[in-house]
Amino acid sequence: MNHQFELPGSYKKWTLGLIIAGVIALLYGFIMFHPFEHAGHGEHVDSTRFWAVLLQNSVYWLLTVNACMFFICVTTMAMGGWQVAMRRVPEAISSVVPILGIITFIILMAIVWGGRTDIYHWLDKDAVAADKILNGKKGFLNPVFFTIWSFISILLWSLLGRKMRSMSLETDKNGTMDYETGRKWIWKNTVWASLYTVFFGLTVASTVPWLWLMSIDAHWYSTMYSWYTFASTFVSGLSLMAIFVIYLKNRGQLEYVTDEHLHDVGKFMFAFSIFWTYLWFSQYMLIWYSNQPEETRYFVDRIGTARQSGPYRGIFFFNLIVNFACPLLILMKKSTKRSWTIVTFTAVLIIFGHWIDLYQMVMPGTLHEHAQLMPFEFGIAALFIGLIMWGVGRYFSKHSLLAKNHPFLKESMIHHT
Repeated sequence: MNHQFELPGSYKKWTLGLIIAGVIALLYGFIMFHPFEHAGHGEHVDSTRFWAVLLQNSVYWLLTVNACMFFICVTTMAMGGWQVAMRRVPEAISSVVPILGIITFIILMAIVWGGRTDIYHWLDKDAVAADKILNGKKGFLNPVFFTIWSFISILLWSLLGRKMRSMSLETDKNGTMDYETGRKWIWKNTVWASLYTVFFGLTVASTVPWLWLMSIDAHWYSTMYSWYTFASTFVSGLSLMAIFVIYLKNRGQLEYVTDEHLHDVGKFMFAFSIFWTYLWFSQYMLIWYSNQPEETRYFVDRIGTARQSGPYRGIFFFNLIVNFACPLLILMKKSTKRSWTIVTFTAVLIIFGHWIDLYQMVMPGTLHEHAQLMPFEFGIAALFIGLIMWGVGRYFSKHSLLAKNHPFLKESMIHHT
C-alpha cells in the first residue's frame, strides 16, 4: 500500500496563494493602519485593529494546532488504539506548533514591550497605581512575568510535542516490535504523554488564556474562561484533523482509515461542541443571574443592554448558532457522522465559527464600539491557514502516512464502533 505522500500541484497552489494573500494583507496593514502609533480609547483605531487582529489569529491558530498533540497524548494515556491508523495526521498538524509559536511570541512581545495599552490596559503603570483591581493583579499582569511564562509555555509545547512525534517516527526505522519491546515503548509514550498533558493543563486549561486573552478585560474574570477557550480550540483542532483525514482519503491514501474512524472523529466534534455550549451557557447564565456590575460589564460590551444593543450582538449570537445549533443538528445522526461530505462541511463551519468566537473575545476589549469585519481580518486568517497547510504538507511528504509498526495498529485496522 502507498503510505508516502507527494504534494499535488493544486495543494501547492492553494498553500502559496493563501500565504501570498496573507502577506499582502499584512503589508497593507503596515502601510495603512500605522501600527506603531500609540492609541488610547477611540484613538488611532486602525492601529489598535492591526494588533488586535494579529493577536486573535495567532492565538487561535496556535492553540488549534496544539490541540492536535493534546488529542494524541490523551488517547495515548487512555491506551486507545482506534486512532493509530490516522495518527500521522494530528502529528503533522502539531508539527506546526513551533512555527506558529514563534510568530505568536513575536506578536505578544511587540504588544507588551511596545506598550500597547490599547490592547492590555494593565501595561499602563499610572493606571495600575490608581486602580485597586489592576494593582492587585500586578504580580502576574506585568511584562516580565508575561514574557517568561509565554516563552516557557510555547517552548515546552514545542519540545514535548516534538518528543512525542520523534518516538512515533522511530517505529518506522526500528521495525516490528516483539511483545516486550512494544510494552516498553507504549509505557515510554504514556510517560511523555502524561508530562505533556499535565503541562497542557497548567497552560491552555488555566494560565495562558488568562494572560493572553482574559487580561484584555483586566477588571473582569471568570473561573470557566480557560476551559471555554480550551473547548473552543480543541473542537477546532478535531475539525482540522477531520479535514486532512478526508483529504488524504479522497486521494486514495490512509487505506486503513474507514467510516468507523470518521464516525469516532465526528463523535468527538459533536461532544466537544456540546461541551463548549455547556461552558458558554454556564458562564453567561451565572453572570447574568448574579447581575454584579464588575461581572456583567463583559457581556454588556458584547450584547448591550435591554435598552440599547451592543455592536457585537449579532456576532455574539451568530457564534452560538454556528458553534452549537449547527453541529448539534448536523452531527446528531449516526449517518451524518459517517458522511465524508457532511463531516467536511461541518468541520469547516466549526473552524470558522470558533474563529468568530475568538474574534468576539478579543475585539470588544480592544476596539470597543468600532466593530467591523474587514478584508484585512480574513487576509491575516488566510496567512495562518497557508502556513498550516505548508507545515502539514511538509510533514506528510517527509514521513510515512502510517505508523506501520505501532503495537496497536491491528486494533485500529479492525476497529468497529
